[in-house]
Amino acid sequence: MVTLQVTGMACDGCAKAVERVIKAQDPRASVRVDLGSGRVEADTSAAPAALVAAIEAAGYGAKAA
Repeated sequence: MVTLQVTGMACDGCAKAVERVIKAQDPRASVRVDLGSGRVEADTSAAPAALVAAIEAAGYGAKAA
């Protein structure tokens, strides 16, 4: 399980975009996004650093929580 703190998500569309970014790194990932807190949990085999880089490339702020 990877837990990330993501900033810049303002709507459900943003949450879905972050989920798509994670699934692009690992199509089997199970992703849960809490839009209010910015917390993203993913059951994934992808490295946390790779997820952070991909989310940042999509225009959001991210760090391992």
